[in-house]
This record gives sequence, C-alpha cells and structure tokens, in this order.
Amino acid sequence: MRKASLSSRFAFAAATLALALSTLAIPRPALANAPDEETVSPVMQQTIPEAPAKTVLIATVAYAPGQASTPHKHPGSIFAYVVEGSVESQLEGAPSRIYRTGEAWYEPPGAHHVISRNASKTMPAKLLVFAVTSGHEPIKEPLER
Repeated sequence: MRKASLSSRFAFAAATLALALSTLAIPRPALANAPDEETVSPVMQQTIPEAPAKTVLIATVAYAPGQASTPHKHPGSIFAYVVEGSVESQLEGAPSRIYRTGEAWYEPPGAHHVISRNASKTMPAKLLVFAVTSGHEPIKEPLER
C-alpha cells in the first residue's frame, strides 16, 4: 500500500472539512454578493489566538457555469482549494491557469486578481477559501479602473 502524499492528504482533509462544515447550522455573517457574480457563503470566522490581530474566514465561493468575478484584490492572504469543477485564475503579472477539483493556490495580500471565473460554460464550480484578515476589512475589494 502506497503512502498518500502530503498534498493529497491536505486535499482530502480540506474536502472533508468543507463537506462537514457545509452541513452545520453556523451563523453566517452577511457578505454582499452582486446578483450576476459568484456566491460567497461564509462557513466560519475565528480570531487566531497566536495572532490576536488576525482572523481566519473560511468560505465557499460558488460559480454558475460561465460566471466570473470582477477584478479584485484581497487585503489578507488567500488560500483557495477547488472543491468542484474548474476555475480559471490569474494574478496580475502572472499567466492565467485553470485549477481543477483537488488543486489549490495561494494569493498574497493586495495581489490584483484580474481573472477569476468558472472555466466551464456548462458545469458549476466551487472553491473553499481560507482568508486571513484583520477581521475589520472586507474580504474582497474591487480594483480601481
């Protein structure tokens, strides 16, 4: 029997956590979702004891087929894991990439996220996002045009 790699164990753990948390009745803070944009659903928010000025927000981001986010940035670090489907993502100055179920990426604070969209015109896509914030700023801010 082969030992599972660290990344596959992380992927399994993240998917299991997402599934388990999605069934709990957790109070969800309201996030404004534009009617034609992705749906952001908070799962939990927690201050980090070893870094009291920081909060972690775990949320799912659901894209309908062909749906996209407007260009934006995040004030804190973002860790994104594709739970379902495929998502095209591009940070300013980097090439565009399509991430499929089981793949993940990192976005540093303030990075300009110029492309974030469902890579499929027929199937939905969903991300599990871990965001590190101060707990006071919005999770996502539009880029100035």
